[in-house]
Amino acid sequence: MRRFVPILIVVIGLLALAIDFWPGLKLPALGDPSAGSRVVETKLGLDLQGGLRVEYQALPVGDKSPDAGAMATIRDIIERRVNSTGVSEPIVVVQGTDRVVVELPGATDREAIERLVGQTGQLTFVPLPADRYGTSTTGGPNGVLDGQPLPDDPNLTPLFTGEHLTAANPGNDQTTGEPVVAFTLDETAAKLFADYTKAHVGEFFAIVLDNKVISAPSIREQIPNGSGQITMGSGKDAVASMNDLVAVLRYGSLPFPIHAVQDSQISATLGAEFLHSSLVAGAIGIGLVFLFMLIYYRLPGLVADLALLYYAIVVLAIFRLIPVTLTLAGIAGFVLSVGMAVDANILIFERTKEELRLGKTLNSAVEAGFARAWNSILDSNVSSLITAGILYAFGSPTIKGFALVLIIGVLTSMFTAVTVTRTILRVVVRQDFARKARLWGVSDDDFLARTPGRGPRPVRARV
Repeated sequence: MRRFVPILIVVIGLLALAIDFWPGLKLPALGDPSAGSRVVETKLGLDLQGGLRVEYQALPVGDKSPDAGAMATIRDIIERRVNSTGVSEPIVVVQGTDRVVVELPGATDREAIERLVGQTGQLTFVPLPADRYGTSTTGGPNGVLDGQPLPDDPNLTPLFTGEHLTAANPGNDQTTGEPVVAFTLDETAAKLFADYTKAHVGEFFAIVLDNKVISAPSIREQIPNGSGQITMGSGKDAVASMNDLVAVLRYGSLPFPIHAVQDSQISATLGAEFLHSSLVAGAIGIGLVFLFMLIYYRLPGLVADLALLYYAIVVLAIFRLIPVTLTLAGIAGFVLSVGMAVDANILIFERTKEELRLGKTLNSAVEAGFARAWNSILDSNVSSLITAGILYAFGSPTIKGFALVLIIGVLTSMFTAVTVTRTILRVVVRQDFARKARLWGVSDDDFLARTPGRGPRPVRARV
């Protein structure tokens, strides 16, 4: 098994380099293969690149006004809708008794946000009587309703609502190739749908979202299994409309309608100059860590620096792959995880020195250093992961971003400190140039007594 570890390290490193530096690299969208591919890129948060701010007001319905519980539900639904589109770390907060403020990093298209967030999401399936709206072969006096508001007609009674949907997924029509939303109904609605479609073949059936007919297909045959599809047309916005509708259907309807009170494009709160200064400060700090490891631990320190470079490349690739939205808090989490990776190396190297002074050969001392430092490394990192997990579960979006970066950094640092550093050192200790005491931070007297090929010298008692 040990011989495959170097191969694994090289493969992971090459993949990470490709993800980090391959321009225009596209990969399938994680979590939803049907959504197509996405460009792999580094995403910056609202504080670093700015975005769009929209303030919504929840409107009363009849004599009912939104209360605190309804506003919390609206906030949660909006946040899930936005997250489903790949906009990470949105800021969605309730203000006052009836306002919700949405801030989206990197967003510029106000209309697209309105289509996604502003829809109440009340879906109904309404039969269209043949005597008024015709059939697939004969016209009716009221014409076709596709794409129009649903008329205020007492004869237009919903057969069932969107609450009976159990699944909604994007796809393409097998005949025309147009974007569609495939849906599945629960048992109650499936039976109603099957009975109705059996008795009304050729008639039209309206699918209505927020009182607007988004599709009015004719019934070609009975639909017995409770499955159907909503055709989105072939316009340039058809795919975006399909994805927005899927998000609305998956995460439910808002308990109260909302409308945009005001919107504005916001600039980065820190700005490009501040970001540059922060990155320079972080680079200086990490550079000092590299220098300290090299001066104090010498050859093992050089190996640790190489492992830390590997660590940085892999972590950046993970950030771009997920993707993680980097805020200033996230960058702080990354720098903190670098320090924790160095801590692991320090524990290992100090333990290796102790093993050398106890009379072990260089190879044995290195192996023992890793083995005996592992428990301390594991305990330290597990405690950090528990803390970061709590922050991620209960924190605000900004705190969640910091916690996610820290979790990724800790897990990757465990791999690089224990596996990458160990693998490199196993190669190094077999080289003749590495068998010098000054390269390991111990005295010649201690080191030479245990060099392979020389007999062990009695350890002198120390008072």
